[in-house]
Amino acid sequence: MYQVKLEKSYFPAQTNLAVEEKTVGEVLSEAASRDPDRTALVELIDDGTTGRKWCYQKLYDEALLVARFLASHFKAGQRVAVWAPNSPEWVIVEFACAFAGLTLVTVNPAFQPKELKYVLDQSRASGIIYLNEYRGNPMGQILKSVTDEMENELSSFVITDIIDLAKNAYEKGETNEPLPEVKPTDIAQIQYTSGTTGFPKGALLYHRGLVNNSRHLFKCSGIEEKSRYLTMWPLFHTAGCSASVLGCVQQSMTNYIMPIFIPDALNRVIEEEKINASGGVPTMVTAMLESNRQKPRDFSSLTYFFGAGSMVSPELSRATYEAWNLNLCIIYGQTEAHPVITMTIKSDTLIDRTQTIGQPAEQTDVAIMDPESKEIMPLDVQGEICCRGYLVMPGYNDNPQATAETIDEEGWLHTGDLGSMDARGYIKITGRVKEMIIRGGENLFPAEIENTLLEHADVAEVTVVGLPDDKFGEIVGAFIRLKEGASADADMLKAHCRSEMSAQKTPAVWQFVDAFPLTGSGKIKRFELRDQWIKENKSE
Repeated sequence: MYQVKLEKSYFPAQTNLAVEEKTVGEVLSEAASRDPDRTALVELIDDGTTGRKWCYQKLYDEALLVARFLASHFKAGQRVAVWAPNSPEWVIVEFACAFAGLTLVTVNPAFQPKELKYVLDQSRASGIIYLNEYRGNPMGQILKSVTDEMENELSSFVITDIIDLAKNAYEKGETNEPLPEVKPTDIAQIQYTSGTTGFPKGALLYHRGLVNNSRHLFKCSGIEEKSRYLTMWPLFHTAGCSASVLGCVQQSMTNYIMPIFIPDALNRVIEEEKINASGGVPTMVTAMLESNRQKPRDFSSLTYFFGAGSMVSPELSRATYEAWNLNLCIIYGQTEAHPVITMTIKSDTLIDRTQTIGQPAEQTDVAIMDPESKEIMPLDVQGEICCRGYLVMPGYNDNPQATAETIDEEGWLHTGDLGSMDARGYIKITGRVKEMIIRGGENLFPAEIENTLLEHADVAEVTVVGLPDDKFGEIVGAFIRLKEGASADADMLKAHCRSEMSAQKTPAVWQFVDAFPLTGSGKIKRFELRDQWIKENKSE
């Protein structure tokens, strides 16, 4: 994206695109004025067929209607949770809360009682908009059991009824109060971190960060205005309700909302609806490629695909290009950054697209720092990836200690990811600070070992974690899912590693799995794999 020649691992913010002072509600209002009759949302059914549709004017009108309904029940600044799978109503609620000056608390629809109660309590939610049942999860029953234990009363509404409730209230004259003034610096959402390393924290996200980060992403990516986008990300995640929804609205695009991840159904949508752009985490891309091998689809309309959420291996990037004739563009970020920090683009070289996470996004300072001294590292030397700018969250909800540990006094957000930067400002990820394995005093990084294993023809997915060991302190454990029909065993994979890496990096523990435990946003739960192995293999 940028032509620079750096002298150290610090990339100063580029300012080709402005940071606009707008709210989430304002971008929808502008889209409705600009393209009122253009299709904004398309509901998708589980099998990949289309359902209801909303033009931008209808989306705006119904969001405003629901906003007035919510404003009659809640005061500006209060928190309202949405606990439901992807749907057009979810998007309407997102904009309605923005118009009403409410903070939207996004909740994973797969949550069980303990998880739901934690989020509702920690966020201090005053209300919840939910679905009664999702994929066998009795959400209505769970909510009742949770609210019965809560001290504070929680107003609740079923999401599939929310538009009708708002219409009825309007017709009765119950929603005539003016909506509050909402500022770009107001908190728009609380999103809970994915929890790959422990219990989630609530990241406070403000209108200004959500609006600009999504706009910068789509503009820099070169995604055409008024094109067709497929949202398969969960809407409760920043990649869904922020990057996808707000990016589409600011470009007057048509956004297809998929309620559930079904690989063949998604492939069908891309083919039949001639989707132009989409994105998914590596586990999604892998599943779609496997489905496409069994039932090939026409992907010629698809010109842009984001790979994000966790590390995208060079092998997966190459496989996407070979199968879809498509350059998989890498998006790196985290919830705390609204979420995009760096990105690759289609014009980047194959090496840069498959071996780096690109250059920093617009209006974003990025530096590679020593995790201990916080000094900026020389070029091509590993350190912690840190970012600074409008994209940095204000902090974690009611957690000043975690905020201080993550954002330093100079405004740098410490991502916890390790990487290096070259003179052009391209960044490579080498692992996580907390995922680093210390084996007998030797620092080992899972990403390097995972990428080596993914080069083996039989390996579909792999996660490497540190496991406790009396002799070395930690040893390397590899959890592997083989490709369908593959026959590789531990000895074969061990030989592969020994031919590519030094001996101490070769996993000592090999475990083959049929599937990985995933967070709601599709990331592999490393801590759960580790904890389960300890439970099964270590004595009390």
